[in-house]
Amino acid sequence: MRMYDLIMKKRNGEELTKEEIEFMIEGYTKEEIPDYQMSAFLMAVYFKGMTEDETVELTMAMANSGDIMDLSEIEGLKADKHSTGGVGDKTSLVLGPMVAALGVPVAKMSGRGLGHTGGTIDKLESFPGFSTDLTKEQFIQNVNSIKMAIIGQTGDLAPADKKLYALRDVTATVDNLSLIASSIMSKKLAAGADVIVLDVKTGKGAFMKKEADALALAREMVKIGTNAGKETVAIISDMDQPLGFAVGNALEVKEAIDTLNGNGAKDLLELVITLGAYMLVGTKRVENIEAAREKLLGTIEDKSALKKFQEFVEAQGGDARAIDNTELLPKASIVMEIKAEEDGFVEKIETEEIGMVCLLLGGGRETKESEIDLSVGLVLHKKIGDAVKKGEVLATMYGNDLKKMEIARERFLLTYSFSKTPVAKSAFIKWIITKGGVEKY
Repeated sequence: MRMYDLIMKKRNGEELTKEEIEFMIEGYTKEEIPDYQMSAFLMAVYFKGMTEDETVELTMAMANSGDIMDLSEIEGLKADKHSTGGVGDKTSLVLGPMVAALGVPVAKMSGRGLGHTGGTIDKLESFPGFSTDLTKEQFIQNVNSIKMAIIGQTGDLAPADKKLYALRDVTATVDNLSLIASSIMSKKLAAGADVIVLDVKTGKGAFMKKEADALALAREMVKIGTNAGKETVAIISDMDQPLGFAVGNALEVKEAIDTLNGNGAKDLLELVITLGAYMLVGTKRVENIEAAREKLLGTIEDKSALKKFQEFVEAQGGDARAIDNTELLPKASIVMEIKAEEDGFVEKIETEEIGMVCLLLGGGRETKESEIDLSVGLVLHKKIGDAVKKGEVLATMYGNDLKKMEIARERFLLTYSFSKTPVAKSAFIKWIITKGGVEKY
């Protein structure tokens, strides 16, 4: 078998076999196939596409290119959640404790953020002493004892994806549904969960700007998960404005704590309840979605989810006192109110630009080596559809460098557009995709 023949086959729009795909991924992972040949293959895929069977086989070959997490020592069906990313996305911090409080094992691998804000691990490091550097034995013990643990991604998990993604990034071949879906799902399958719930964002602050593209990606990933024997569901949610109100690491942790206390943003709570309901049904904890939603809301009312969050933070070395007293979280030295310069109704928010404002303040990474300032960011006071008076506070900005904050303020003011007439609020959750098909939410 030769890589040359596989490139030509795909260039001509033909379908590769399981054996051919496995040969290619194994050879590339072992560096027996050079970058220039794999680049040619990726470009052929970009133009000719892949069939459903090819996409599944590519995903499985990538998942099997390294370690597969063996979670068999964890009692019960395991659930995992993946988000395609966005601005203000602190979902895991709320969702994990809620489903864990109901007995669903949450054995999660998370990464650090590269871009406008930190990832889940960065956010959790707002708790002094918190560590994701657990041995496999500690990880499994924590999940069995408190039903929740989070560790950092290992380099041995789907190494083929890491190599392929780096190559796609520099060869203009990122934007292909089969390649995107296989990249996400190879890591999820290697992480070993039985139930996978996907939060696929669409809108100005999402990777998939168009709803039709988000739907296509979600359907592709659900097919892959289902064909791999995993209970897989995807939720399409809106990212035309930040999720919740806080953008920035410690600020998002505080908002997550507020939500677990019953004082969270409605969109964040709705997303968490919906994702969690499918995790509960998928792991056979309850029979239907409505019953699952009630049980999840109950974990907020009886404070069991908040208690679970405290147990989780303590178990991983963090100072859980900050959950009861959020003043112990990292605090910025300068607080600045940004006020509206006109009357009207919020019509549009340039969500990605809000993220870039947070990055400018120091709340994200421009390179892998960048240091994140956990204390900085923004808390929005107005979102799409809200009425605004001139001089009213649009957002509160938190920072440690006045010069950066002045620049960030001017940039932030450009992110809001106003209408003189009332603006309708669109549906936040748009579609649910299961193995049975697509449903309007």
